[in-house]
Amino acid sequence: MSFDSLGLSEPLLRAVNELGYSSPTPIQLQAIPAVLKGGDLLAGAQTGTGKTAGFTLPILQRLSQLAPATGGAKRPVRALILTPTRELAAQVEESVRAYGKYLKLKSTVMFGGVGINPQIDALKRGVDIVVATPGRLLDHMQQKTIDVSQLEILVLDEADRMLDMGFIHDIKRVLARLPAKRQNLLFSATFSDEIKALADSLLDSPALIEVARRNTTAETVDQKIHPVDRDRKRELLTHLIRGNNWFQVLVFTRTKHGANRLAEQLTKDGISALAIHGNKSQSARTRALSEFKAETLQVLVATDIAARGIDIDQLPHVVNFDLPNVPEDYVHRIGRTGRAGAEGEAVSLVCVDEHQLLKDIERLIKRPIPREVIVGFEPDPNAKPEPIQRRSQGRGQGQGQSQGRQNPRNGEGRSSGEARREGGRPAGEARGARPAKPVKSGNAANNGGAQPSREARNHNKPNANAGSAPRRQEPAQAGHVANSRKPGGNPGALLGGRRDALRSGDRSR
Repeated sequence: MSFDSLGLSEPLLRAVNELGYSSPTPIQLQAIPAVLKGGDLLAGAQTGTGKTAGFTLPILQRLSQLAPATGGAKRPVRALILTPTRELAAQVEESVRAYGKYLKLKSTVMFGGVGINPQIDALKRGVDIVVATPGRLLDHMQQKTIDVSQLEILVLDEADRMLDMGFIHDIKRVLARLPAKRQNLLFSATFSDEIKALADSLLDSPALIEVARRNTTAETVDQKIHPVDRDRKRELLTHLIRGNNWFQVLVFTRTKHGANRLAEQLTKDGISALAIHGNKSQSARTRALSEFKAETLQVLVATDIAARGIDIDQLPHVVNFDLPNVPEDYVHRIGRTGRAGAEGEAVSLVCVDEHQLLKDIERLIKRPIPREVIVGFEPDPNAKPEPIQRRSQGRGQGQGQSQGRQNPRNGEGRSSGEARREGGRPAGEARGARPAKPVKSGNAANNGGAQPSREARNHNKPNANAGSAPRRQEPAQAGHVANSRKPGGNPGALLGGRRDALRSGDRSR
């Protein structure tokens, strides 16, 4: 089946054809007609299956065919797409522009870590579609620089990650300012019970699409485990990259400190590498990602949160230098390769400390991952496992495993960790705080006097006010897709903190 059969307009089909796409993916086949009907939708698909086009194409079509509710001189914001990270926001807005190049619709992207004034100028000129992270969107709402009173379509992209990162309260604040009558779309790489609980309170008789079994990995990804001693991981990684002549290698570490250290060590080994995580400036993150996409950078070392939005055609290699604390993150990680039917390779370097994490991952994906011991790197059979938390508090671990499972109250909790800085509020930012006063124009972080976001104000203070904010938890409660909207529903009450303790690795990245 081709895109022609999905009811898309000629300008959209022309743009899709120019981008080299001929056949829609399974999620696109089901999502595009569903969105075009105008109803709410809950859609789940494996990472890399083309779900971004699954909502951008029909949104562009609907907005181009329907005139705005009021015909004023200024374009009203008619569609809002929320994403958990800056990189993903930029990626989605790039897709909006690419698919809509022959339509008379305008879009803009808004995230923190950069000056807010250019975003305000774009809103003043008028845009139809806004792609944003929750924190920066709330900045604009507080400053009354964005008007969403005429919003027609809301999209929560990577909704599972936004819940995992603790954005549920920010999402609720956004929802409270949106018009009640609108089309709601939830797209998610994984399809958890928590997502269904959110849908139960938000969506009105939604269509339900799940094109693959929950928490499955793509069949096109060749997965492999290399057992190795904890102190030889970096040496083995260098051996694999050099011996196999790997290029464009995306490497995941558990922590930000581990990402920095590993990138430095690989550079000393003669392998070009850069780290990308929440403590890096937005310009540094953008430069690293651009060089990696252009294949001038051999290795990109990333944390889980920062890696969201890395969408590279034919990315050949993903390496788990550290296994994630939460098994679902393994699915997200290796989903960076083998995208849209392409083949890829996912390698995990596993030491004795991570055997239980590996068991949890294999239980989740319901399949064993093949083991292969590399000659010369055989693990010590007498090695004793050490709790990752104890090693992080003691002598540390030079192989990227320091700061492993940290105490969630030690200053790296959700309210002060990277999860808050990625899409919105940084460490120590109080909810409902008044917008900061403009700083002097000489401040580089403010882009010529622009009022900075919560992210920008503490950009170089990864642990400002660390530990000052209390840790939040809500009772876990799974739900099902509702047949009708529940007035006054409280999504936060339905969503649990069952991953809070496990995700300490996420928040310390």
